[in-house]
Amino acid sequence: MTASEITVATPADRGRVIDSLVAAFVDDPVLTFLFPEKSTYPQHAAAFFGHLFDKRVGRETIWTIGRGASVAIWEPPAAVENGSSDADLAAQLPADALARVRAYDQAVHAALPATPFWYLGVLGTHPNYAGRRWGHAVMREGLRRAAADDLPAVLETSNPGNVEVYRRAGWEVVRVVTEPLPTWIMHQSARQLRTADLLVGQS
Repeated sequence: MTASEITVATPADRGRVIDSLVAAFVDDPVLTFLFPEKSTYPQHAAAFFGHLFDKRVGRETIWTIGRGASVAIWEPPAAVENGSSDADLAAQLPADALARVRAYDQAVHAALPATPFWYLGVLGTHPNYAGRRWGHAVMREGLRRAAADDLPAVLETSNPGNVEVYRRAGWEVVRVVTEPLPTWIMHQSARQLRTADLLVGQS
């Protein structure tokens, strides 16, 4: 894999990004909480990820490999929002699903730091491309931006199996949210990111 294979997503990548994320998160605790009905999961998850993509693509902080086979949706500090859901998503989801999205969003955002940070909102790879460490590669692009801004990076996961994976990538658990489902808030400090970036540059 070369650096040229990592690209910033454009609107033309929307379909493949959504397809990859819908497939990647089919058994994820958050997505199964939000959209528990298997028959409607593909439709509702596609609306959810499409909503996130549309809000972030103009900020040029969605990095992909394979034009969407692996995706990291990052939010820069000024863009991290208060957890409210927009009207376009409300129009695409039934009321009960929208209520779950809002409850999860509000619980997570209440646990995030009050000071500026870079936020890794979504990281996923289509199962057909699993095992290539593409997720680590697209994640690193946002970490580099955080290091350049001298700011920490933050993510959350509700998948217990991912906690150790992220730990090995340098993330640390700083808080655990218990409702509406167990969620680990993890971060990398600005100092940690600067050191990691220097090590990458020297390798």
